Amino acid sequence: MPTPTSPIHIALLDDHQLFRQGMRYILQALPYVEAVTEAAELPELLATCRQRLPDVLLLDLQMPNIDGPEAARLLLHEFPNLKIIVLSMFSADKYISQMMKVGVRSYLPKDVDQEQLRHTIEEVVTTGYHFTPRISRALVRGVQHPERIPTTRQPDLVQLTAREHEVLRLICQGRTAADIAEQLFISRRTVEGHRQKLLEKTSAPNSAGLVVYAARHGLID
Repeated sequence: MPTPTSPIHIALLDDHQLFRQGMRYILQALPYVEAVTEAAELPELLATCRQRLPDVLLLDLQMPNIDGPEAARLLLHEFPNLKIIVLSMFSADKYISQMMKVGVRSYLPKDVDQEQLRHTIEEVVTTGYHFTPRISRALVRGVQHPERIPTTRQPDLVQLTAREHEVLRLICQGRTAADIAEQLFISRRTVEGHRQKLLEKTSAPNSAGLVVYAARHGLID
């Protein structure tokens, strides 16, 4: 897994001070992290983002005055390039699916270990997202039980090449770009090219949308 090639700025939005202090300690130990910003409430974070936009935001779902999905929508509306990783005690499918469809880049449980957190941050910074099998399962179950999670109309089935099918299948399994490249004996740049083509063909907004598309059209089990 490649590490960020330039220093990054990470922000934390969580109303628990002790949790923020512990996360700050962990994040500051990463060699490529140059700054860590803390905020207990959304207005405080918005003021920070307007002065200097962080590269990555670690977002809690449960906060005073506003919930995580609404906070993410407001942030991404004003700062569409902000890469949000959810850190939450809530692991139900509906929460994961909802947040991924909003546009966050990954979703982790709060009891995640330091190595997985580091790996996720690096993947999000270098490739734009970090997909896990847990996220894929949540999105597929959301398609199977649409009454639980609101969905939008998906495009009609499009023609995909054999290689695009392979890449889509592996994305739906939660494989990283590096994993896909290794398994298919191609470069990461080629993997990203196939992923971009899949996004264009399916009109999916992100990798979460690709999983939803594949599930709706029976392209994955």
